[in-house]
Amino acid sequence: MNLYLGIDFGTTGARSTIIDSQGTIHCETECTFAGAQQPELPSVWQNALWALIEQIPATIRNQVSAIALDGTSSTVMLCDTDGVPVCEPILYNDGRGAAVTETLRAIAPANHTVLSATSSFAKLLWWQDFRGFTSQLYFLHQADWLAFLLHGKLGISDYHNALKLGFDVDTLCYPDWLIEGIAGAVTPKLPEVVAPGTPVGELRAQVGDRFGFPRDCTVCAGTTDSIAAFLASGVNSPGEAVTSLGSTLAVKLLSHTRVDDSRYGIYSHRFPPLCRGGAPVPALPMPAQAGDLWLVGGASNTGGAVLRHFFTDAELDSLSQKIDAKQESLLDYYPLLKNGDRFPINDPNLAPKLEPRPTDSVEFLHGLLESIARIEARGYQLLQELGATPLTKVYTAGGGAKNATWSAIRQRYLKVPVETPIHTAAAYGSALLAKQGSQSI
Repeated sequence: MNLYLGIDFGTTGARSTIIDSQGTIHCETECTFAGAQQPELPSVWQNALWALIEQIPATIRNQVSAIALDGTSSTVMLCDTDGVPVCEPILYNDGRGAAVTETLRAIAPANHTVLSATSSFAKLLWWQDFRGFTSQLYFLHQADWLAFLLHGKLGISDYHNALKLGFDVDTLCYPDWLIEGIAGAVTPKLPEVVAPGTPVGELRAQVGDRFGFPRDCTVCAGTTDSIAAFLASGVNSPGEAVTSLGSTLAVKLLSHTRVDDSRYGIYSHRFPPLCRGGAPVPALPMPAQAGDLWLVGGASNTGGAVLRHFFTDAELDSLSQKIDAKQESLLDYYPLLKNGDRFPINDPNLAPKLEPRPTDSVEFLHGLLESIARIEARGYQLLQELGATPLTKVYTAGGGAKNATWSAIRQRYLKVPVETPIHTAAAYGSALLAKQGSQSI
């Protein structure tokens, strides 16, 4: 039997899912790393990767024919020519790129996706301006580096992760403005970009021998965590969307129209992922209608991390059951843990709004859930105002999908059905990519 391993790296932990050719789950594992200090993250991620794999029974590992991995979008790092990180990573929601705003605007076209303090390109410019480079280094995304640990080929990315670096998903190459904009200075080597799901190489022999994978096990190019969650949902009709409610909030709407607007942190990804030669791959959900389709959306810093700052999981569950989802909360918050948001307000200096705080915990949680729902609804409203296909249904992925009260509140604002798909785990979506890659060889 051929099995396919998907690995998902989120903000506070990592997960794996193994499926067969029918999509049936054979094994799931999990490893948390909440509270890890930023300089320690590369070693924490590496240890989590090995821990996830070790938890998979040997009898399952030796049937895995392909692996794909997703990571948080715009989490980036610098590595030497051996793939060893040379400094701490810059995380997806880190707004230090605001310090290079003038340089960014002088290089990138008006209203481009990279015109955000948290974009991968802004972080590259920040490193260039504030750190400088004296030796050959590689600029990688989190998913790129973790996949390198598996296949050993340094400097390979996918066009989902590379979008916020400025990679042109129409021409499938780096644009002239990007190359010219970073020319004249010592700069890291940009990753080679391939389609998500593309077979990159066989698993490194030492990794295969250590864990008992087949000799011909293939590692495929991955994607971002929110797109992996979208793939897991099985959505394939324009107008349907997936909201990922994990530590943060990310929305993805399947649209006939591409929408990019940096004023609001809105960008578009190709859908479905393409295999070599540009042909759609039948292993993934296929569009119900012909023509080019786009995943239009954005990602906000609000979400589950804010809720967990104030409540335990048990408290969230018990308090949510006491909330009347039909009753609107008059508390108007903008729930953030620190200054700055990316979507639907793209402002690295946006201050959190968490006052007034009532003494009643149920009332406070109601206000938080309702306020996050308003942010989500505003995001979808913006997508449609800017020309995306009208919203018809929202599926929910991530931990927030389990909260029925929150789903009812969100449906009141979204005014369309809100449902939970059969599969909500991003790791499942990455396993589908692994399956795709294996079948395209």
